[in-house]
Parts: sequence; structure tokens; C-alpha cells
Amino acid sequence: MIPPGIGVSNPVKDRFGGCGPRLLAGMLVLLALLLVAAVGSAMSGAVRIPLDAMPALLGVASDSVPTSSAAGHPEYRLWEGVLLDIRLPRILLGMLAGAALAVAGAVMQALFRNPLAEPGLVGVSVGGAVGAVGAIVLGYDQQPLVLAGAAFVGSLLATLAAWLLGRRAPGAAGILLAGIAINAFGGALIGVFTYLADDMQLRSLTFWNLGSLATADWAMLSWLAPWTLALMGALLWQWRALNALLLGEREALHLGFELQRLRARLILLVTLLVGPLVAVTGIIGFVGLVVPHLVRLMTGADHRPLLPLSLLAGALILVLADWVARIVVIPAELPIGIVTSLLGAPVLFVLIQREAR
Repeated sequence: MIPPGIGVSNPVKDRFGGCGPRLLAGMLVLLALLLVAAVGSAMSGAVRIPLDAMPALLGVASDSVPTSSAAGHPEYRLWEGVLLDIRLPRILLGMLAGAALAVAGAVMQALFRNPLAEPGLVGVSVGGAVGAVGAIVLGYDQQPLVLAGAAFVGSLLATLAAWLLGRRAPGAAGILLAGIAINAFGGALIGVFTYLADDMQLRSLTFWNLGSLATADWAMLSWLAPWTLALMGALLWQWRALNALLLGEREALHLGFELQRLRARLILLVTLLVGPLVAVTGIIGFVGLVVPHLVRLMTGADHRPLLPLSLLAGALILVLADWVARIVVIPAELPIGIVTSLLGAPVLFVLIQREAR
């Protein structure tokens, strides 16, 4: 049997080609766009913050960037509180969630060899929804920690159920079918909880099920950011295994990968990555499905450039979507899941038409 670290490199490289300069150029472009989107989002909203006040507010002013005019403005303290306590944590959470969903989507599509696969396919999203909806109906809608904990536990239990039900079937088809069944059952449970909810709880259910970044704060990011970055790094390291899966399960086995363990490892990493994010943001659709397809238009199927570029593209798209959600109906805001669905569905339709040609 060929060692995994060696056996997949040459065949996959022969098929997918190199990516060094193209990867670097793509990352630089996406980083620049992400910076522009972050600054625009930070400035916009019910309280508009001038661009020339941003350096002072962020503490990066220098001799070339005077601060006296901004610091002396009567609304400076308001700007400071809005930027540092509300918008900046929200933007960072959007980056984390978008990056994680896009990377997880690319991994799931390779694992199941299904272009319509996305992170919620094995029950992560619906499990989190069942946990959160149950907590809301039981009266814990005003306790964010209980709500997030219930959603995370629900995500883990749903994914575990899909794995235990589907692992005995040959290939990945069993897990895929089990995930579909778990999603259907979870949808039924959500329907039951929705029927039992009162009017106030229905508002919370609707808002949570459509996704939001409004709960972001520095305390949350202090544990969520290291957790998310570490798990995304672990998934990026799996690019050789994912490329091998694209060649087919038999070829991956011949290249030295033990498929049962590989599937378990990838599903566990995706669940641990997406579960906490679903717990704090609710369900945000289409990012994990559409972003990898958009990136493949530039990179092809090779996961060495696909995963890092999907990471940056997912962060960019979710920051843009949250920006739109906050400014369309000022002073209120749209649930971010509505924006991602409105933007993602037409893009997916165009991609489908392109593939059909």
C-alpha cells in the first residue's frame, strides 16, 4: 500500500496541475476586496461613520493621519461605541462564518462527489435548528448561552445519528441518505415546535432560522475565532485526500487512504467547525453550496488552491451579504439568510445552465 503523503501527490498533480502564482494572485485579490468590504460595512448603517474618522477610532492614526478633527467631533464617542462594540465584532464573525461555511461546503462536495452537497447535508444545520427551536419554545429564548449550547448539542447529535445510520452502507451513499432522512425528521420536529410556540417565540424562531450576525461580541470571538481557525486549518491540510476522492473511491484506496477513517475524520471536522457557528448565527444558506462552485471557475477541481480561495471568498460574500442586510431597511435589518438566498439562488441557476451547455 502506498503511503498517503506520497502516493496521492504525483497522480493528482498530473491531473490537476500546479497552482503557485495563480493561488497567490487570487488570494491577494480576494484579500483586497475583503478589506474594502469590511471598511464599507464598518462605515455604513443607521449610524454613518466618516472614512476620515476610521484611523482614529481604530487606534492606527499617525502623524500623516491627524486625529484631532475626528476626536473633537460631538459624535465621536457614539462612533467609537458603534464601531468597536457592534460593527467590528459583527464583521469578524461574518468573516469567520463565511470562510468556515465555504470550506466545509467544498469538503462535503468532494467527500460525497456531489456538486449539490453542503455543510448541512449530514444534519449539522437542522440539528442545530432543532436544538435552538426547542430551547426557544421551552422558554430559554432570552438566554443566549443556553440557546447556543442547545444548538451545538443538536448539531452533534444529528450528525452522529447520520453517521451511525449510514456507515454500514458501501461508499458515501449510506451517509448521504441517512443525512437526508435526518434533515426530513428534523424539519418535522421544527414544525412541531413552531406549532407549539406563542407569538413572541415565533418571532425568535423566524429570526434564528433565517440567520443573523447580531449576537457577535468580543467575548464570543475570543473562543470562537481560535476554534474556527484551527479546524479550518485542519481541513485545508486534507487537500491531498480530497483530490484523491475526486479520482474515485477505488483510486483513493489504491493511493493508500483508508476510506472509512477518512470519511469519519472529514465529517467530524466539518461538524465541529460548523456546529458552533450554527449555534451563534442560526442557519445561513447557500454560502457553502455556491462559493466552492464560483471558485472552481477560476481554479478547477484541485483542492490545494480551491480550499484557501473558498475560505477568502466565503468571508467576502458573507461580509457583503451582512452589509446589504443592514442597509436595505435602515434602521431595521434583514435576516442575513434572506440575502444569501436571494443572491445565491440566481448564481446557482446560472452555474447549472453553464454546466448544461
